[in-house]
Amino acid sequence: MIVSAYLAFAAFGAFWGLWGAAVPRVRDQAGISAGQLGFALLFVGAGALPAMLVMGRALDRWGLRLTAATTGALGLVGVGLVLTAVDLVSLCAGLAVVGATSGAGDVAMNAIAGRAERIAGRPVIIRAHGVFSSLVVLSSLATGLAAGLPLVVSFAAVAVVALAAGAVLLRSIPAHAAGYDHTPTESVSLGPWRIAPLVIIGVLGALAFAAENAHQSWSAVFARDELQSGAGLSAVAPAVFAATVAVTRFVTGGLKVVNARAVLLIGAATAATGTVVIAAASTLFVAALGLATAAAGTAVLFPTIVSVVSRNVDESRRGRATSVVTTVAYLGFLLGPVYVGAWAEAVGMRGAMLAVAALSVALFALTPILVRLSGFSARPAEPVRCAQT
Repeated sequence: MIVSAYLAFAAFGAFWGLWGAAVPRVRDQAGISAGQLGFALLFVGAGALPAMLVMGRALDRWGLRLTAATTGALGLVGVGLVLTAVDLVSLCAGLAVVGATSGAGDVAMNAIAGRAERIAGRPVIIRAHGVFSSLVVLSSLATGLAAGLPLVVSFAAVAVVALAAGAVLLRSIPAHAAGYDHTPTESVSLGPWRIAPLVIIGVLGALAFAAENAHQSWSAVFARDELQSGAGLSAVAPAVFAATVAVTRFVTGGLKVVNARAVLLIGAATAATGTVVIAAASTLFVAALGLATAAAGTAVLFPTIVSVVSRNVDESRRGRATSVVTTVAYLGFLLGPVYVGAWAEAVGMRGAMLAVAALSVALFALTPILVRLSGFSARPAEPVRCAQT
C-alpha cells in the first residue's frame, strides 16, 4: 500500500511538472492573450472542486482501486488537451476536464496515503507529497530539455507513464481496500451532518495552500520585477521553492511525529519568517534564502493536516473525509495567487509578500483554536493490525 501511494503521487507530479513548463507553448498554440490564459486557468478549479466531493463517496462505495483509473485518465486527458486546445473555448473545456480528473485523483491518492500511514503506523503522507514535488521538478526540467520536440510528444510520454502506473496500482491495491474495514478507533463522529470538523480543519489547509501556491506562482515575478533579474535567473526562484519543498518532505517524513500541532506551529512560523525575508530582500541570493525558508515551512503543513484527519476517521468514511478536507484546502490553492495579485496592485510586490506572510501568521494563530474546535487529536495513532494489506 505504501508503494501504491508513492506511485500515484509520482504520476501526478510528472503530469503537473510537464503542464507547468508547457503553459507558454499551450497559450501560443491556442492563440490567446495572457489575460485570456488567466481566465482559462480558472476552469481547472471549476472542474476539480465538484469532482473532489464526488470522488470521496465513490472511494467509500467502490474502493481505493479507483485511483488506478484516475491516474491513467490524467495522462490521457493531457494528450487530449494539447491536441484540441486551438482557441480559448477548446482550452477552457480541456482544462475543465483536466481539473476534474486531477481533483478526483488528488482525493484518491491522499486517501491511499492516509490508509497506508494508518496501517503502517509510520509517516507516509508527507513522503508521498515529497515524491510529488520531486517529480514536478524532474518533469519540468525534462520538458525544458525536450523543448525542440512537438508538445504532444511530451504529453504522450507522460501518458504512457501514467497508464503504466495505473496498471500497477490496479494490481497492487487489494480489492477489499474500500471503506468497509471497520477497525475500532477513537474517531471523530462523521455522520451525514457532521462535516463541520472537516471544514474547520480544512480551513487550516486552505491557509497553508494559499501561502504555498502564492510563492510557487509569484516568486519568479518578484525576482524579475523587484530584483531586476533576467528571465533565466527569475526562473530559478520557483525551482528553488519546489526543490526545497521536496527535500523537506523527505527529511521530515522520516521523523516520528510526536505532536502534529507543534509541527503546524513551527511550519507556519518558519513560512512567515521566510516570507518577510523575501519582502525585504535586496538581492536574488537573499530572496532565494527567504524562499527556501518559506518553502521548508509550507512543505510540512498540508501533509500534516491530512495525517491528522487520516488517523481520526473510520475506514468507512475515509474517502468522504479526505474529499471534504482536500476541497476546502484547494480553495486556498486557487485563491492564493489571486490574493497576491490583488495586494500587488494595491501596495506593490513587496507589500504583497508581507500579505502572504500574514497568511502564515493567521495559520499560526488559528491552529490551536481550530484543532481544538474540530475535535481531532493531533497525536499519532497506533498502527492498525491488518495482515491482508
